[in-house]
Amino acid sequence: MKLAFLYAGQGSQHAGMGKDLYDAYPAFGAAFDAPSLDFDLKETCFDDPNGIIGETQYTQPCMVAFAAGVTAVLREAGICPDYAAGLSLGEYSALCAAGAFDAKTAVELAAFRGKAMADAAIGIESAMYAVLNLDRATLADCCKAAAAEGVVEICNYNCPGQLVIGGEKSAVEKAAALAKQAGAKRCLPLAVSGPFHTTLMQPAGEKLSAKFAQMTFAPLGCPVLFNCLGRENTEALPVAELLVRQVQSSVYMEDTIRRLAELGVDTVIEIGPGKALSSFVKKTVGDAIRCLPVETAEQLQAAIAALKGA
Repeated sequence: MKLAFLYAGQGSQHAGMGKDLYDAYPAFGAAFDAPSLDFDLKETCFDDPNGIIGETQYTQPCMVAFAAGVTAVLREAGICPDYAAGLSLGEYSALCAAGAFDAKTAVELAAFRGKAMADAAIGIESAMYAVLNLDRATLADCCKAAAAEGVVEICNYNCPGQLVIGGEKSAVEKAAALAKQAGAKRCLPLAVSGPFHTTLMQPAGEKLSAKFAQMTFAPLGCPVLFNCLGRENTEALPVAELLVRQVQSSVYMEDTIRRLAELGVDTVIEIGPGKALSSFVKKTVGDAIRCLPVETAEQLQAAIAALKGA
C-alpha cells in the first residue's frame, strides 16, 4: 500500500468541527492548545459565538489546527504518509505532516497568511466562479477575452470538468458569460472574500516572503506535491518560494491527483471537513485510489482500523 495524506482547503469549515476529536484525543488537542494567536482558537472552531469562522483570517488557523491534530493522532497510531498534498491552505498542513515545521508554527503561519490575504483583498470588488464542463484552453481564452474588464484568471484546476476563475468582479462575470456561450454547463458564483490564487494576491505574497525570510524550513520527511507545480518539487526549489508563488497563482489539484496515481498511491486519507477532495479524486482517477475521509472521531477510528488491518 502507498498512502497519501490530502488536506482540505478553506470553504468546508463549520462551527463545531473537531470538538469530538478534541475531547477524544490528547494528541489532537495539542494542536489547539499550543499556538499563540490574537483570538480564541478553540472557541471559534468549536462554538463560533461571534460568527467569524468563515472569515479567512480565522478560517485558516482553525483548518490547519484541525489538520495538524488529526495528523498527530494518525502518527501516534503509527500511520505516516508516503506523500502529502493539500488544496491551497491545505498545503501548509501537508508541509507540517512532512516535518517542514511543527504544528504550532503551522497554525501561526496560517493565521499570518489569512490576515495577509484579507488585507490584499481590501478595496477590490472580487468574485470567483466554478465553471463546469469546459476545457482548460477554452476557459483560458474566455479569460483573455474578458481581460479588458479587469483581472480574471483560472485559479483552480480541481478535477475534470471543474475549474474555478477569480479576479475582479466585472471581469470574472464577463468571463463566466463567455464560458457559458462557449459551452460550459454551468457557472456558479462562490462565496469567497477575495480574489484568491490570482495575481491580485501579490501583496500577500510579498508579506509571506518577508515572513519566511525569518524562518528555517526543516528537510521534508516525505515528498510534498505542491499546488503551483501539480507534482513534487523535483527541482529542489526553496519551499518558501513555492509558498509565495502558491498564494498568487493557480492551484493544480487535478494534476496533483494524477501524479499521486502515477507514483503508485492507492489510498488517500482526506483530512478536513467535507469530502470535496475525495470527490475530486474519484472524478480524476476513478477507483484507482481509495479515499478515507476523516472529519469526525468516528471516521478517524475507522480509518485507523482500516489502515492497521491493511
